[in-house]
Amino acid sequence: MMLCWSFKMNLIWFFLLLFLYLGVFSCASSNNVSSRPAVVNIGAIFTFDSTIGKVAKLAIEEAVKDVNSNFSVLHGTKLAVKMRNSNCSGFGGMVQALQFMETDIVAIIGPQSSVVAHIISHVANELQVPLLSFAATDPTLSSLQFPFFVRTTHSDLYQMSAVAQIVDHYGWKEVIAIFIDDDYGRNGMSALDDKLAERRCRISYKLGIPPGPGATRGDIMDLLVNVAQLESRVIVLHVNPDSGLMILSVAHYLQMMGDGFVWIATDWLSSLLDSALPLPSETMDTLQGVLVLRQHTPDSDRKRTFFSKWNKLTGGSLGLHSYGLYAYDSVWLVAHALDAFFNQGGIISFSNDSRIKSVEKGGSLHLEAMSIFDDGPLLLKNVLQSTFLGLTGPIKFDSERSLVLPAYDIINVLGTGFRRIGYWCNYSGLSTVPPEMLYSKPPNRSSANQQLYSVIWPGETLSKPRGWVFPNNGKQLRIGVPIRVSYREFVSQVRGTDNMFKGFCIDVFIAAVNLLPYAVPYRFIPFGDGQKNPSYNELVYSVATGVFDAAVGDIAIVTNRTKIVDFSQPYAASGLVVVAPFKKLNSSAWAFLRPFTARMWVVTAASFLVIGIVVWILEHRINDEFRGPPKKQLITILWFSISTLFFAHRENTVSTLGRLVLIIWLFVVLIINSSYTASLTSILTVQHLSSPIKGIESLKNSDEPIGYQVGSFAEHYLSEELGISKSRLIPLGSPQAYAQALQLGPKKAGGVAAVVDERLYVEVFLSSQCKFRVIGQEFTKSGWGFAFPRDSPLAVDMSTALLQLSENGDLQRIYDKWLRQSSCTLESTELESDRLHLKSFWGLFLICGIACFVALFIYFLQILNKLRHADPTSCVSTSPGSSRSRQLRRFLSLIDEKKDPSNSGSKRKKIVRSFSDNDKDDKLGRNPEKKQTEMTNRSEINSNN
Repeated sequence: MMLCWSFKMNLIWFFLLLFLYLGVFSCASSNNVSSRPAVVNIGAIFTFDSTIGKVAKLAIEEAVKDVNSNFSVLHGTKLAVKMRNSNCSGFGGMVQALQFMETDIVAIIGPQSSVVAHIISHVANELQVPLLSFAATDPTLSSLQFPFFVRTTHSDLYQMSAVAQIVDHYGWKEVIAIFIDDDYGRNGMSALDDKLAERRCRISYKLGIPPGPGATRGDIMDLLVNVAQLESRVIVLHVNPDSGLMILSVAHYLQMMGDGFVWIATDWLSSLLDSALPLPSETMDTLQGVLVLRQHTPDSDRKRTFFSKWNKLTGGSLGLHSYGLYAYDSVWLVAHALDAFFNQGGIISFSNDSRIKSVEKGGSLHLEAMSIFDDGPLLLKNVLQSTFLGLTGPIKFDSERSLVLPAYDIINVLGTGFRRIGYWCNYSGLSTVPPEMLYSKPPNRSSANQQLYSVIWPGETLSKPRGWVFPNNGKQLRIGVPIRVSYREFVSQVRGTDNMFKGFCIDVFIAAVNLLPYAVPYRFIPFGDGQKNPSYNELVYSVATGVFDAAVGDIAIVTNRTKIVDFSQPYAASGLVVVAPFKKLNSSAWAFLRPFTARMWVVTAASFLVIGIVVWILEHRINDEFRGPPKKQLITILWFSISTLFFAHRENTVSTLGRLVLIIWLFVVLIINSSYTASLTSILTVQHLSSPIKGIESLKNSDEPIGYQVGSFAEHYLSEELGISKSRLIPLGSPQAYAQALQLGPKKAGGVAAVVDERLYVEVFLSSQCKFRVIGQEFTKSGWGFAFPRDSPLAVDMSTALLQLSENGDLQRIYDKWLRQSSCTLESTELESDRLHLKSFWGLFLICGIACFVALFIYFLQILNKLRHADPTSCVSTSPGSSRSRQLRRFLSLIDEKKDPSNSGSKRKKIVRSFSDNDKDDKLGRNPEKKQTEMTNRSEINSNN
């Protein structure tokens, strides 16, 4: 019984759980079905019969078919697309968008026009319907203003970056911009202007074309005639296909598609070429040499398959361009976003807007039919987060809601078609390899890495166009030339003329202009009053403000000037130097003391004495040559130490320590001796120059007046850069004023301690004023150049011409013509002497003479003292004659007498010699007083002992 009850209870619970399970499952199934409707409606707005619209219409239809045939995308839900023709009209596009809002449209693909996109983006924002544009490239369509606008192609901001880099790559500085005068054209040119400015280039002239059929061929011709008279020859064409072809046709008629011109067309032309080739031959003739940009889409198997399918669909009558590919991918983007939207529980539902009802109240527009897409923000979020691989490559949005990896093909129109000369990508700039091959490498934007293949330019030439010419309006360049009143070798006005100049700078300019590959019409305009040198800063400022088209003269290239103008390559090197009076330092009688300072002399003398004492201590106990009476040992110390100076010491060292000390000391003596000899040689053989000013630092630290040339940048540099008070700066107007002020000196009124000026002026000054010289080194490095307005192309060509002048030697010949005519030069003040005079050595002779005199004086005193105490009979034998004669003979005998080391030894030698002489006399019988002499000698010996 219990078992039966238990079985019944389990069976009841089983059916109850099964019922609950089936109920829950059916609920879930019904919810899922309701969130994924069978059909989802999307809209599409574009111009059907336009170059972009023809391809986009077919691409969208094929995309919808492919999505609906792929169950893995929407899992059975079908897309239905409703297309509306905007006819490139902002008002028509708005009306079509409002009609979409009366239906259950969840997203709109399009529009292709930026003008229409600006208008209907407001509608999309209010009704929360994502707007996916595959062709609206206006950079100002931002996500901040239009959060429901999603650009599924690349912004013109990147295309204009590519154009700017192409312009910079070929070295052009100015372009003429021709654009369609609407949001698309104006905002594109604004982006181009910004990108060119980043590369120090600019748009020199902007030419707007009325949109639509408003511009006739005659209007275009009038506009291009004005363009032909402008300086720039680089023309950027940012228009629509209809007006673009007309502009190129008129340009071809006006011979503006010939040699020297550059035409860069944005991607409107590549869309036309891709979709409509082959174009008629007369149309292709007007496109020869044009550079065109095309949005880059990487090659893939899927893309090639679709192209094959496309050709079968169209029969080759309609080509597929990049905008068609982006339109195809836009449909797939909506499908992927809807799939994620449904997976997240999104429901397609609409609600009325109370604000619209209040506006409609009392009207007959039926605005109440429009409704808000409730989950529009969720669908927008999924659109921006979608990631997949489309026909155009990876579809993914960055943080700024732009497609990642923007890139463009650069193509060159020639013959009956075109060829690709390279690529541009935002990752690494210009290259000749596809961008997808560069993404795996580190970005490299160095100038050496920016490469393109050769271009066939308009006029069928391979030579890169210069990009500019002088305007064809008969206008001459206004060249400002300073009227100098000093140093007229550099530039001076020919007397009796208004616009004729001569000088070094003028000859260099004329020679450089003659090397240019084109004619330069110009005329010189004097600058200055002729009474004093003009301000060169004001001359440069006149170029910057447009008063002059250029400035020629001795214009220093300094920092504050380069900020407002462009300079040519320096044609002369120069820099600020200090000029001061000097005096020659000839060698004196005591010149031999100058190699060493007083301290060095004292230390050297003390070292000799110390070394003598050290060696004596080390040798005294074991070396007999260092022993003896104290007087003898003192003399030995002094003699030994001094004799090492000449390596002439006779005493031998026995101890190891003594030899070690002596070897080291001899090495020190060798170095000291060599240094002394070298220094003394320089002092005796070179005539040195001396000045109280040692350079710019000593001049800066003093409070003495400093001279500078009127009009030179030296005043600004001394006061602003070095901080020298302007009260110390004295303006000087001529070389004669230089000489007078320097001769007066800083202590007298009008005098200066030194003059600071550029080296080229100083060289001319010193060529005739040999009493002065340059002190120290150049403390600035600069040069002279010709000034041109910022970004002037003539500055680049003139720099090339100046380099050519330098290489072929003409620049040096011009320099020699004007600046190498004087006899006294800077180098001539530094004379070398190859003969030595007595005045350089008489001090040494004097010291030697004094030493000889003192030694002889002491010696003779010793002899006289000995003569006074000596016995006359012991020195001179008795012989007849006068007393004076005997004293003289006795004196000479003492001088001639050899002195033994000891007195006793000496006397013993004399006695022995005397005994031997007497013995000889006895043997010969010539000494009758022998006995008396012997007695005298013996008594003398006894007394000495």
